[in-house]
This record gives sequence, structure tokens and C-alpha cells, in this order.
Amino acid sequence: MEQYYGTGRRKTSVARVFLRPGSGKIEVNGQPFTDYFGGLFKAVSALEPLRQVDASNRFDAYITVKGGGKAGQVDAIKLGLARALVNYNPDLRARLKPTGLLTRDAREVERKKYGKHKARKAPQYSKR
Repeated sequence: MEQYYGTGRRKTSVARVFLRPGSGKIEVNGQPFTDYFGGLFKAVSALEPLRQVDASNRFDAYITVKGGGKAGQVDAIKLGLARALVNYNPDLRARLKPTGLLTRDAREVERKKYGKHKARKAPQYSKR
């Protein structure tokens, strides 16, 4: 059985995407895609790489994702799908790269510092 793999990361989420030739079934952590993400409006953007290369009904996607929240997981899946498609056919890179689908968003949460309320929020200044 042939399959194509791609790893996607965003914030603290990690998605492992396995593409297999099929009819377009997408499963996330053992659940159908729509059930896993419920009514999250942003979730449909995770499937953008498949739409970009007109491969929505050519592959079944089996995805395991962990860490972070739903929004970060959506972006991790998007990158994982794009990488798996490039693994399947390196020529697709030229169509995915200009739209930014192969770019890892490196932004992470800044750590909290001592003496501060959050990473940068300082206590209120009192003159006297």
C-alpha cells in the first residue's frame, strides 16, 4: 500500500499526515474531519493544499494531531498536507510555494519573565 507522509507544526501542535490514494475521506485522530473540528469556521482552511492542486477526491487523509488548541492544529494540518503532497509529487511544489502553504509559521508564545504579569505586561507604575 503506497502512502505519502508529511509533518506539520504550528505553535505547540504537531500533525502527522498520511495520504493514501482513495476517494477523499479525511480522518483526524480516528474521527471524521467535520466531527473533530465541529463548527470551527477556520477548519476548512486546513484542506487548502488539496484544493490548490485539485486533489480533494484523489486521496484519503489519515491525520494524527496533538498539542495546542484547535486553531494551531488546523494550521499544522495545512502544512502537513502540503508537505505530503510534495512528497507524492515534487512538481506540485511550484503551485504550493507561492501561496505560502509550504512555509512553517515560526511564531511561538514568548515565555513569562519574573517581575512581570505576563511576558511583557509590567505591574502598574506608581510615582508615589
